[in-house]
Amino acid sequence: MNIQEFKDKVASIQNQTNYKKPLGFGICYADVGTISNKVLQATYPLLNWEENFGSYAIFWNLKEECEILEDCESELVFGITEEFVIKALEDFSPYLAEAQNNPNTHKNVAVVLELQRALQENRIYTENGDFRYRFCAIYEDKQCKSVESAYMKLLALSLGKAPLRSLYLDGIFGLLSNVAWSGNIPFELEWLRENEIALKMRGEFPAIDFVDKFPRYLMQVIPQYDNIRLLDTAKTRFGAYLGNGGYTQMPGASYVNFNAGALGVCMNEGRISSSVIVGEGSDVGGGASILGVLSGGNNDPISIGRNCLLGVNSSTGISLGDGCIVDGGIAVLAGTIFKITSEEAQKIAEINPGFEIKENGIYKGRDLSNKNGVHFRQNSKTGEMIAFRSNRKIELNASLH
Repeated sequence: MNIQEFKDKVASIQNQTNYKKPLGFGICYADVGTISNKVLQATYPLLNWEENFGSYAIFWNLKEECEILEDCESELVFGITEEFVIKALEDFSPYLAEAQNNPNTHKNVAVVLELQRALQENRIYTENGDFRYRFCAIYEDKQCKSVESAYMKLLALSLGKAPLRSLYLDGIFGLLSNVAWSGNIPFELEWLRENEIALKMRGEFPAIDFVDKFPRYLMQVIPQYDNIRLLDTAKTRFGAYLGNGGYTQMPGASYVNFNAGALGVCMNEGRISSSVIVGEGSDVGGGASILGVLSGGNNDPISIGRNCLLGVNSSTGISLGDGCIVDGGIAVLAGTIFKITSEEAQKIAEINPGFEIKENGIYKGRDLSNKNGVHFRQNSKTGEMIAFRSNRKIELNASLH
């Protein structure tokens, strides 16, 4: 087969009546539990997201050579077989030599070459005969039906291929198994219990780093920018997004949950909870907590604007516009009462069209949500919560980023 014949075959496949264009697809390495036979982790060396549809057509056309594990309107998962590998090599033959010399030129072909190596080394199946490699395609952003599609969505978020809060993630906790992680390897808790005596007597009991349904960010993602710094791997969950370069996460109280993160240069020494988005140039101070949506009854995802400062040990439960400051140690919640003088309210209104100035000067936190240039403070003499127009420019230390 030559390149033109390859292109003709792709066009022919894409013209089939049952062909569907995917949102994302990829081939993953599956860690499969020996007791449950469940997928404990799905690792994608390459995520295709709204791209590389020629490669997808070839993979999709070979599904008849494989065992279908999930096939519904929103996703397709099948186990990779020997026949799949052999025929994929034939179809991609025009690109094999180039991919061998430089895997980055044709990454999907490079994945197939790794499958060939696994086949030659008798690693295509697990010891229990399960499929070690799985193909997954997502067609519609609906509730995930498989661990493979759940991991694909989390990876799309971490790589920035899908914006934070753009994907349907409800139900993924029910799909993922709670396992013991040792390095990048998940162990079934039941398997460890059953084999505890033998493992410990042979000195082979694994060093358990943590127990969770999610792996850590760095177990699945290579930071896309050289100036992203993570000083503690335990502090960032897979599915987080760490900005367009210049993100710094200090150890200690810092944390970023899945489907949350920063959009650019950011200093984080606090807690960025699930579904929270922090704007470029903002500083989340030591121990500062931004409320998430997983618990506590908060269903309104919080965004922190550009160039904001959240003081140490503060709590923020409303969205902030650009250039806002929350003083250390205070809680800015939707129901918190703030007093704003008429003069300061007028200044806030000047940069926030539509801001309603109240005669009594009393505002709830929700009245100030998403407003730019607001400084939140507690009066140290009276204990009264006040807010006023911020007159301080927030700038991160350029030498740290």
